Amino acid sequence: MKPASLGLYVHIPFCQRKCAYCDFPSYPGQEHLREAYTQALCQEVISRGEALGHPEADSLFIGGGTPSLMAPRHMADILAALRAAFPWAEGMEATCEANPESLSAAFLEALAAGGVNRLSLGAQASQPHLLHALGRGHSWEQVAQGVRLAREEGIPNVNIDLMAGLPGQTVLDVGDSLDAAVALSPQHLSCYGLILEEGTPLSQGVASGELQLPEEETELQMDALIRAKLAAEGFIHYETSNHAKPGYACRHNLNCWKYEEYLGFGAAAAGFFKGRRRKNPVALLDYLEGQAPEEHSVTPEEARFEQVMLGLRLTKGVEDAAFERRQGQSLMAAFGPAIRRHMAGGLLAFSRGHLHLTQEGRGLMNLVLVDFLP
Repeated sequence: MKPASLGLYVHIPFCQRKCAYCDFPSYPGQEHLREAYTQALCQEVISRGEALGHPEADSLFIGGGTPSLMAPRHMADILAALRAAFPWAEGMEATCEANPESLSAAFLEALAAGGVNRLSLGAQASQPHLLHALGRGHSWEQVAQGVRLAREEGIPNVNIDLMAGLPGQTVLDVGDSLDAAVALSPQHLSCYGLILEEGTPLSQGVASGELQLPEEETELQMDALIRAKLAAEGFIHYETSNHAKPGYACRHNLNCWKYEEYLGFGAAAAGFFKGRRRKNPVALLDYLEGQAPEEHSVTPEEARFEQVMLGLRLTKGVEDAAFERRQGQSLMAAFGPAIRRHMAGGLLAFSRGHLHLTQEGRGLMNLVLVDFLP
């Protein structure tokens, strides 16, 4: 049976430096391997397309790492391989991440020529001292230039990433960053709360007392400001961290939250297809040497939990009919006691055929999900 939606994810693991908060699989100083990586990646894409019978795809997300460190010819080759292996559906959304300091007109031209129509810029904050603390290598002026270049080169749909809850960040800082981002007229804003990942410089600085995170009440004020300010600007808050102008929700991530299928390519890339999860080797050299991916089947119990866990990130929540189509039973049949308990506690609600978190429940999502664990 043809999947309702099929996404493609491509991981580019190169970066100029590790940001202070980053624990993603990315490798500084390895740009000399870009040619070999492009060849290995294209071969993986072509081989997988042949093995699966060239299914049609309706979304693509190229992430990293820093995709904008790739040479234009590398991106052209990768996009050509993707289009040959997986025919692109009409209205395909194709996104590429970029860092402002490494973004060039030539790179954007190669993206647009290859079919990319959405750019996601890692901006994080407009204040120089916060960018420095994060280990970011760009200025806000480069963010603005990146947006302008994207539109000049034919990529009209732009997302800007921002972060909240940073050490030393104030509510006023968050408001100023939002104002600076909105002034660039993006179609989409991703506003992520900082998550301290073990072993990162930021985590170590907080643990040592050198850095101080904002108080919980301050973080709540930041979150409220983000929602209020962006709603006033016409953005729809459709997922925990994501806000979009009408019609511009990120299709690739939206499909993932709706538990649709996707294929992953490149080092550390993961996929979910035909009830199986597949993940490529994380280490760059292991991938280049052809180490086999890890695969396992998702059990029915895992699948039911995963669809709820992902769907509750959406403000609309999990669609009961979609859950029943995939899982063979309704949400109440699968999780009746947990749903009733958290509805009575004011953390969950049913609206228009969707199970969703209430405003209070959004801040307690992990507490809710414990009762859905298999």
